[in-house]
Amino acid sequence: MSVNRCMYLFSRLQRHITTRTGRTTAGSCHVSSGSGLLHKQQQAGAGVCSRNVSSNSSPKPPDTSLFVPVSLKTDFSADGSVGIELTQPLDKNELLKVLNRFYKKKEMQKMAADHGLDARLFHQAFISFRKYVLEMTSLPADLHIILSDICSGAGHVDDIYPYFTRHAKQIFPMLDCMEDLRKISDLRVPANWYPEARAIQRKVIFHAGPTNSGKTYHAIQRYLAAKSGVYCGPLKLLAHEIFEKSNNAGVPCDLVTGEERTFMDSDGRAAGHVACTIEMCSVTTPYEVAVIDEIQMIRDLSRGWAWTRALLGLCAEEIHVCGEPAAIDFIRELMFTTGEEVEVNTYQRLTPFTILDHAVESLDNLRPGDCIVCFSKNDIYSISRQIEARGLECAVIYGSLPPGTKLSQAKKFNDPDDPCKILVATDAIGMGLNLSIKRIIFNSLIKPNVNEKGEKQMEAISTSQALQISGRAGRFSSKFKEGEVTTMHRDDLPVLKEILSHAVDPIETAGLHPTAEQIEMFAYHLPDATLSNLVDIFVSLSQVDGMYFVCNIDDFKFLADMIQHIPLNLRSRYVFCTAPINKKQPFVCTSFLKFSRQFSRDEPLTFDWVCRHVGWPLSAPKNIKDLVHLEAVHDVFDLYLWLSYRFMDMFPDIALVRETQRELDDIIQQGVRNITRLIRATDPTITDSLQTQGRPSVGNSGSASSSYSTHSRDQREQRGSGEMMDRSLASRLVRDGLLTPDLLRQLQREWSEDQKQEFSNQSGLDTEHHNNNNKGKQKKKKK
Repeated sequence: MSVNRCMYLFSRLQRHITTRTGRTTAGSCHVSSGSGLLHKQQQAGAGVCSRNVSSNSSPKPPDTSLFVPVSLKTDFSADGSVGIELTQPLDKNELLKVLNRFYKKKEMQKMAADHGLDARLFHQAFISFRKYVLEMTSLPADLHIILSDICSGAGHVDDIYPYFTRHAKQIFPMLDCMEDLRKISDLRVPANWYPEARAIQRKVIFHAGPTNSGKTYHAIQRYLAAKSGVYCGPLKLLAHEIFEKSNNAGVPCDLVTGEERTFMDSDGRAAGHVACTIEMCSVTTPYEVAVIDEIQMIRDLSRGWAWTRALLGLCAEEIHVCGEPAAIDFIRELMFTTGEEVEVNTYQRLTPFTILDHAVESLDNLRPGDCIVCFSKNDIYSISRQIEARGLECAVIYGSLPPGTKLSQAKKFNDPDDPCKILVATDAIGMGLNLSIKRIIFNSLIKPNVNEKGEKQMEAISTSQALQISGRAGRFSSKFKEGEVTTMHRDDLPVLKEILSHAVDPIETAGLHPTAEQIEMFAYHLPDATLSNLVDIFVSLSQVDGMYFVCNIDDFKFLADMIQHIPLNLRSRYVFCTAPINKKQPFVCTSFLKFSRQFSRDEPLTFDWVCRHVGWPLSAPKNIKDLVHLEAVHDVFDLYLWLSYRFMDMFPDIALVRETQRELDDIIQQGVRNITRLIRATDPTITDSLQTQGRPSVGNSGSASSSYSTHSRDQREQRGSGEMMDRSLASRLVRDGLLTPDLLRQLQREWSEDQKQEFSNQSGLDTEHHNNNNKGKQKKKKK
């Protein structure tokens, strides 16, 4: 059984074992316009019913490991002298014995537990109390007198308890307001957060179908025919597509994304229609029609909250929901809590795609219209350079490329007059790009994912992901009316067939997240807690019913911890931490830190300041490292534009930065067009080695057209075993990032030295064996 198959079966087993009830994974914090305040959550008159909500159920105990003790800065010097005058100075040794007796009493620990101090907090509070009593130069008069009486035998050790609890509540202020914190973090009835939507009776239409079935097309037709409407999509590219389609159809439409606002009216008045990314939709503006695309992403561990918010909160007479049939039952159940019925329209795929019975196995077997799907940029680089070594051109698309570069590469691949007929891409092609693909080839079926605990893990792609990618082959609007799907490696093909043979796992939960208002209310009760700690405590105390989960907050906490030392008010700090940046890019993280520091000084971030920071103007990339840096600079410009729409006075040069970003996009496009040259410049030794391995045999024509022909099995088997080993192991290890080029060269040297040493040793043994044989023969002759 192959490794891919084992991982696939194991991942399916994990999904079957996991239950959906009461999921409360870490939550994601994002700024959302129109978010409900606490009193909106708790309105009883909204007429919203909810599944699995039990007001009598006991709340879950808080995760006390998140409770960080607060430092005390109280000075009782004047009051303390009164205690000394009334009694006498305390004997520190005797006092230590008294305090330790108090700590060991089981009755005290039980009383503390009844007041919210579990064993962990009791121990932390006692250590702090003991240090406070023994090290303070003067104590409050009442505490001094009680301790003096106990030491002299006139009091009981239990008398310490009220003063201990007073101290515990001072260093753990959340103990005094636990009920209030629980109410703020009660997320069990999120439909009540949107009173404007609950005030109208909405009609919900679910357009269900696979990719390339026309479901979104029908929803958009109703959107264009309406007097007003909003389109909510998961990607900027999709929002741009609807924006252009609407205006081309004579329907004035605005564009709203995190980094961009485009108004068709010259005076800046809002048009009746708007296309936006789903996080940016307004839940207070009334519309006739709203379209929510890719509704299955409501279960996304990081962004699912945005689909939940749009579905529950949009003020539209008609809500058109587009997505996989696996979401139908859940959306019906979710809408039942708001008293709204769901009408379902189902669609079939317009063009068929078939799963081939053979894998590609070699890049020599590529054909025009092929798209090789990888799940890492290393694979993209490796395969694209091997294709170029065969004299072929290929387009390249991956997630971190700017939208303009993605569109440029897609146009290059789709152009029938362009010699580029092969596409190498990540799963970024699954949404937002119209591509003319005949055959989808999965280079691997293993993809890095983030689980519900926020941990990164490698697992086989899901049926939903496989269908989303496979559906890009043979699209209705392309020149290929039928699609094909296969794998690069023979062992992966039966795994892919099994993945695609299963039904898509039904959607069972929707994402939620704490709002800025909720975090501010937490901060009112816990003024000394850090933002990261506030969010942790919120998630720990949050209550959700079985239909919801709290989204992952790791990225938010990462940014919060990064700028914790910078003096910002809570709302500004919260907004900064919701910025959509790639934390894996050091240059982007450094820029984020500098932006927040400059902002905290109340100094506007001008165009000149940003140019000095990024080193603009920048030249065309000379290697892959340069290209990656340019992509990071593009992300920094995106960060500036995103912040500029939230703090306009502090990020004033929107137009200049946007124009510079367009110039940078052109430079990146130039680099991607020459990506194989950049790869060679990055590592010429390994590239030359791979090119030698991938070069067609002498018997084949060197022309590009003949390179598409399939080599026979006999020709493949005639290749040397060493070459096959290198292609299947060494090059794949380099491509997958498991082996660096330097390590590969070192291994080659060591292998060569070992071979020489082994040959030398073998020669010595042969010589010794030969000599022994000769001696034996001579002895026989003498006898």
